[in-house]
Order: sequence, then structure tokens, then C-alpha cells
Amino acid sequence: MAVLQVKQLGVQFSTQDGTVYAVNHLDFAVDKGQTLGVVGESGSGKSQSVLAVMGLLARNGRATGEALYQGRNLLGLSEAELNRIRGNRIAMIFQDPMTSLNPYLTVERQMTEVLQFHKGQDRKTARQHALRLLDAVKIPEAARRIGMYPHEFSGGMRQRVMIATALLCEPELLIADEPSTALDVTVQAQIMALLRELQRDFGTAIVLITHDLGVVAGLCDQVLVMYAGRAMENGPVQQMFERPSHPYTSGLLHALPRLDREREHLVVIPGTPPNMAQPPSGCPYHPRCPLAEEVCRTTVPLPRGDAAWPGVLRTCHMEPAVVLAHHRENLHG
Repeated sequence: MAVLQVKQLGVQFSTQDGTVYAVNHLDFAVDKGQTLGVVGESGSGKSQSVLAVMGLLARNGRATGEALYQGRNLLGLSEAELNRIRGNRIAMIFQDPMTSLNPYLTVERQMTEVLQFHKGQDRKTARQHALRLLDAVKIPEAARRIGMYPHEFSGGMRQRVMIATALLCEPELLIADEPSTALDVTVQAQIMALLRELQRDFGTAIVLITHDLGVVAGLCDQVLVMYAGRAMENGPVQQMFERPSHPYTSGLLHALPRLDREREHLVVIPGTPPNMAQPPSGCPYHPRCPLAEEVCRTTVPLPRGDAAWPGVLRTCHMEPAVVLAHHRENLHG
């Protein structure tokens, strides 16, 4: 059974230039103990989709559709009801820990407040619990460091504090919004290994938003590929890397630097993402798609599966075999 099931999620923002349609008809689900990777270019709607689920959209934002957690639609809950779930049953790790942690409060105060609010623990019990989590995320000398302020930690250590804080109440679902983007490669690897260990120990479902397809390959079970606020492809991670069924997924994979052959230039997807205040007709990817046909310019493709691509749900007018043949031709050309 899915821990979270999102159906027909839409996110719109009212701006001076009109309505921006950031997320459109998005469907996905994540099961207990599973990691769902959400990938796509900047502006594809990855972060706005999870912020909508958490009830954290900007004031000019509005969410429609359903985000079902234990049969309850999170999008219809009051602020008080959401506060009983956020940080308790569903927790989130934000991209920049320095702006997410309160610079005026010690790490101890910020962590114990979570347990006092959600679990009703006294300060002493909450401190002991917080220390156990700091040890779990491998903060050295946790008993001494817990009394320090965020600016006294390195970037990697701050991110570990954020992860420990998110896990205090043993949530069923952890949403990680590019948790290692601002960190160096070594620390990124440590954070990803830590998430893998914690998922094994706690059985937590994870939604991981990232630009790094290497992280997706190493950590995720399922992948949701987003473009212009829509799901392009959703399926098992191995399937996506070996047999992409959407031209956009193929384009992302081609853009990865490869060690098995020399290239004079990095491969890029030509063009730019669309202006979502004035989205293109038909498939949003068609202005950049090398396989686009007339139907792609006029008709929005509906989600569909294929017997030869088990477990994959995709939105493309092209047959998967055509996309795969084009992918392999470019990969080895």
C-alpha cells in the first residue's frame, strides 16, 4: 500500500504576468521502504509539487487534485491538522540547511522542540532522543556539539543535523529536496550513504528530488521524470537507464558525461524549457524533441503503459521502441 499517493496534482501561481501553471495533472505514489527519485531540469515543477503536498506553497500559490496520506487528502486539511502531520509522520529535508535552521537557536533547542510539540516529551527525554539521532547520522562528539549554533557546523554537518531532525519522530515518509546540491562530492556521497542506511533501519519511504542521475542510479527504486510541470515517464530505475521510453528521458541520459568514450563537447538538449505562463500546445516537450510529429504539436499525450515496458507509465505519442532505437543510435553514434 502506498504511503503517499498523488492524483492529478496541479499547482498554479497568480503573478502580474498572469497565471503560471507550475504543475499539471501529476500522478505518482511511493510505497513503504521505497525511494522515488524525481528528476528534471530547473523549473520543471519538482520542488513545487512536494511543497504543495506539504502545504508550504507561497501565498500566491494554489494546489488542486489529491495528495492522499492514510486516506486523507493533505490538500484539504487545515493548518492545525497539517501541523500534526508535518515533522511527525511526514518530514522534509530542504536544499539549504543554513536557511532552514534557525541561526538564533542551538541545535538542541531546535531538535527538542520537535519532540516536545509532537510527542509531548519533557526536555531531558527529548535531549537524550536528539543525541541518539545525532549519533545515528554520525555527528562526532554529539554530546558537545548539540549545544552549538548552526553557523558553528560545516555544510555537511548542518545537513546531517537536518536529517536527524527530520527523523526524530520516525516519519513514514521523508521528502528530500536536493539534500546534497550545495555540498562537495565526498560529502554528497556520505549523505546519500547515510540516507540509504537510515531507510534500511527505519523502513522510511523517501521522495528524493535531485538533478544528479548518478544519485538516482545508486539510491532510488523508482524514477519520476518531470518536464514543464508534467510527468514524462515514471517507472523502475533500471528500466529508465537501460530502456528509456520518452525522448526527454533519453535527452537527459545523453547529457551525462561518459567515461567510456571521448567527446569534444558535452551533449545538451537544444532550446530552453517553456514559459509556463504561456505553455505550448500539445506535448510541452515538442519544441525541443528530435522525434516530434504534427500530432505532438496539437495534442497533449495521455499517460499510457506498454507490455514491453513493464511498470513504466509514460506520456508520449511515439512508440517506446522508436524512442529506444533513437536513444541507442545517439548513444553509440
